[in-house]
Amino acid sequence: MSVKHAISRGLELGRSFLQLGLLKSRGRVAAKLLAERFRAGPSVRTVQPQAFLPSRYRYYRTSLKGLAAQLQYAGFRRRLTGGSPRNRALFLAFGLGVGLVEQQLEDDRRSATACQEIQAVFRKKTFQSPLIPFSSGYKLEDYIIGNQIGKGSNAAVYEAAPQFFNSKESNGEHSLEQVREDKEDVQMVRSPTCCSLMNFPLAIKMLWNFGAGSSSEAILKSMSQELVPSGPLAFKPEEEEITLDGYFGVVPKRVSAHPNVIRVHRAFTADVPLLPGAQEEYPDVLPARLNPAGLGNNRTLFVVMKNYPCTLRQYLQVTKPSCRQRSLMVLQLLEGVDHLCQQGVAHRDLKSDNVLLEFDSGGCPRLVITDFGCCLAQSGSSLQLPFSSLCVSRGGNISLMAPEVVTAVPGSGVVIDYSKADAWAVGAISYEILGEQNPFYQAGGLRSTDYQEKQLPLFPSRSPADVQLVIQLLLRRNPERRPSARVAANMLHLSLWGRKVLASQDSAGTKKLVDWLLCQSAVVLLKGCAGPSGNGVEAELQRSFLSNLDLVELRTAMGFLLYGWEQRRGCSLSA
Repeated sequence: MSVKHAISRGLELGRSFLQLGLLKSRGRVAAKLLAERFRAGPSVRTVQPQAFLPSRYRYYRTSLKGLAAQLQYAGFRRRLTGGSPRNRALFLAFGLGVGLVEQQLEDDRRSATACQEIQAVFRKKTFQSPLIPFSSGYKLEDYIIGNQIGKGSNAAVYEAAPQFFNSKESNGEHSLEQVREDKEDVQMVRSPTCCSLMNFPLAIKMLWNFGAGSSSEAILKSMSQELVPSGPLAFKPEEEEITLDGYFGVVPKRVSAHPNVIRVHRAFTADVPLLPGAQEEYPDVLPARLNPAGLGNNRTLFVVMKNYPCTLRQYLQVTKPSCRQRSLMVLQLLEGVDHLCQQGVAHRDLKSDNVLLEFDSGGCPRLVITDFGCCLAQSGSSLQLPFSSLCVSRGGNISLMAPEVVTAVPGSGVVIDYSKADAWAVGAISYEILGEQNPFYQAGGLRSTDYQEKQLPLFPSRSPADVQLVIQLLLRRNPERRPSARVAANMLHLSLWGRKVLASQDSAGTKKLVDWLLCQSAVVLLKGCAGPSGNGVEAELQRSFLSNLDLVELRTAMGFLLYGWEQRRGCSLSA
């Protein structure tokens, strides 16, 4: 705010105070009237009175406007009664300054209220999975299982389809054989060796059971982390009542649906079958009845999810997305991580292999975070894990562990804070999204234990500058200097859709920003009513942004962006 603008605002505010002050013989009465006049309504959060004011100023404790009025009145009275110029100037300047502070607080209250109202509107619009629902599916026999489509350190994933589609639930579709006959010409291929997604819309993940026992209760207790993204109908009603402990207290902690987080539609235990490729791919984890040398138990946990065309790593190996698509992909990962953080979940194993990918109607990649086997999901939401000994698991992939996690030394009272660890991993994965090698994967490359920020490799010149800024901030070693996933996501939202309004104001002004937010809300609501365009990736991201509006986090994002712009402007001028 310029000095000229500040003086004009202060004088305008002071004029009203002085006019009322002239009508009353005592400043206390004037201050009290002004406090009543500007008092916020019950729905607006008001500033609490400050304790440093003595009790004799009881009329001015309720409002900074009242204090400003008294100070300005005192300065005006000293002018009439012959007070020294120094005292008159002091009282008037202080009064005008306090008035400006109160005006800024009033603007903040209005802006915060507008953000809360927008947030309330969009939080009512919950995300619904596009997968066709089905009423059965709580047994392995309910599915036709196809080829293996993935294998990790603790599970194998197979493509699958329900044995029969219910006509009421699938709008007239019938058996899988009919779907095959009708859709033979449609081949949405995952890879040259995979079957059509049309034929196999689901994926079944079979967990490997080494020491969890063979009872359903023991298996669910041991593998309950996999149940974090479960939907409301994932279990049979009777299994919902099973008491689960471990990390989750009395029931498995679950996160609500989000377009960038996988959804588990069914979860059940069953005997381990001999699936295609089992003897060749994972013979050691099979039970003895299938492989005499196998070490696995007879029963294990199966989870059913939507089938996706490929992983993020596979996609980036064969495709070069546009600059805008790259920005949207980084933003989706941040939105997914923020959704998990808000609900007290840290993934702790983020990597491009654990991110699935599909496409919206416009061909834009939609990213989905999957594989929650290493997640931290405590009953609270602090995301802090006591680290008393090396027996406590820090998470999955050590190459992409945040510095504060990988360098933690166990001991009494030591706690690892995971609130920004997944955001750091997004910063590392973003190098891959921008078309570069992940610097923490390369042989002889950087290690999160001891790297310095100046050692981070340069970005491709074609990469969006704001995305580069976000990645640099996310990869800061000190988590206190690192933005949260929410702030980083807000930076990209403002860069993609609010750049003009952000460039037209300073970091303190919010009126134009709030006006823009209201316009964006109207546009997004209209798009949602317009059919398929409301289900695209960009529309989903905008809804996520508006449903998480917070004035403080928004201003923090604005500050980071404006600082980055100033730095780039300074560099260009010096060059």
